[in-house]
Amino acid sequence: MENQSGFKSKLGFILASAGSAIGLGAMWKFPYVMADNGGAAFLFLFIIFTILIGLPILMSEFVMGVASQTHSTKAFSKLSNKKHYDIIGHLGNLGVFLLMSFYSVIGGFILIYILRTVKILFTGDHTKDYAALFGQIISNPVNTIFGVVLFLLLTGIIVIKGVEKGIERASKVLMPMLFVMFLIMIVRALTLPNAMEGVVFFLNPDFSKLDQEGILFALGQSFFSLSVGFGGMLTYASYMKKETDLVQAGGYIVLMNILVTIMAGLAIFPATASLGIDNAQGPGLLFIVLPYVFDHLPLGSLFYLLFLLLFFFATITSSINLVEINVSNMSKQNNAKRLKSTLTIIAGIFLVSIPCALSFGPMSEMKFFKGTFFDNMDFLVSNIMLPIGVLCYTIFSGYVLNRDMMRTYFVHHPYQEKLFIAWIMLLRYIIPIVIVFVIINQLVN
Repeated sequence: MENQSGFKSKLGFILASAGSAIGLGAMWKFPYVMADNGGAAFLFLFIIFTILIGLPILMSEFVMGVASQTHSTKAFSKLSNKKHYDIIGHLGNLGVFLLMSFYSVIGGFILIYILRTVKILFTGDHTKDYAALFGQIISNPVNTIFGVVLFLLLTGIIVIKGVEKGIERASKVLMPMLFVMFLIMIVRALTLPNAMEGVVFFLNPDFSKLDQEGILFALGQSFFSLSVGFGGMLTYASYMKKETDLVQAGGYIVLMNILVTIMAGLAIFPATASLGIDNAQGPGLLFIVLPYVFDHLPLGSLFYLLFLLLFFFATITSSINLVEINVSNMSKQNNAKRLKSTLTIIAGIFLVSIPCALSFGPMSEMKFFKGTFFDNMDFLVSNIMLPIGVLCYTIFSGYVLNRDMMRTYFVHHPYQEKLFIAWIMLLRYIIPIVIVFVIINQLVN
């Protein structure tokens, strides 16, 4: 491919892929769902599902990417010699575009709070009513639009620089920093009075609390948390050399994703338990509960800034992958077209994100179906398009791809031959049924 770039090292590929998988869900939702559904019992079930469900789907995208060496809207026809299969790639292309329209709003909120916290460090001027403050910030259209623009610009700058100089270089910096900051926050949290109560609450296995809803969430989260189904991992894998050990890479990515989930809980629960604060998740955790927690700690504003940077790193590494999918498809992986393609995609995402950003302010009363424009975009992408995308990738890999070709890119060591057979069996007979079950459950609920 003319002027095509790629990852310089396997480490860069693994860190970039792990960064894409590690998003806000693993940090501000999963720990609380885990704690409310049996703690370590839920974690054990999630790990089993991730290995048996999520990892095989991840490996499908990896194999397709390395084998095709092209963008996701062309990979399917190249691998099957049937052009109509490319609709799967186009579905993913649309899905990540719509996903970025509301994901960038959350990223913008985080940036606004980072700037506000930096100001507090210099002025010492802050409020005690964080719920009211959060409401004021997100309802102000100037704040929300500014946050979206800033977040998209930062994402675009990294993507414009290309795979090696932009995505790989940023991942090699951001991912280690994410883990270092996590360790700092965990150490600080565990030194608080009564911190172990939070650890016990989080990690205590209680199978009696693991109900049907919790099991289904662990099942769905096993593939949602690995950022599969829209072609992001296919796109990254297409930049890798064909001799890459994909099984090893997939194992590292799954391990890091699980590790971050546990680390998030160990950073959050000891702090909230120490101060006797009710648990929260999502925006309520990051923008309302945690500021109150850190107000009661020495150097609280500084540690809160570190926590915000943690969430920002998780968000920006995911958004880089989401934007790269569209840029890869528009530019046909031609670096000469990367600048124009990135600017076009970023501009398009910004336009679609405007009603999402205004859903907390001027457009908050405009509700239909699942709620605001933001709520509906979230539901459409997360509950309908993403599961359908995962199902399409699974069926295509299990029933359309050439078996010998798949073995070539999957098996690099003798022990991987048995894993390959198990992988094919899961793709053909188990995972499609599981995904259909998850889709039905989500639509019903």
